[in-house]
Amino acid sequence: MLVMFVGADRVETAVNASQVTFISQVTEGTRIRFGEGRSVTVTEPLGEVVEKLNWGMRPHE
Repeated sequence: MLVMFVGADRVETAVNASQVTFISQVTEGTRIRFGEGRSVTVTEPLGEVVEKLNWGMRPHE
């Protein structure tokens, strides 16, 4: 499932929640890491990112 965030460059960014391998807090917001050395930095705080990613991973009716 895709989850929407605002990128550090203020552009909307869609993230596939099932591909996230690591998240960390950085000065600009939160860095979301994927496999193969890819990452994106978003403006949302770490707690909000975790909440949105967890919501994206839950089965929906």
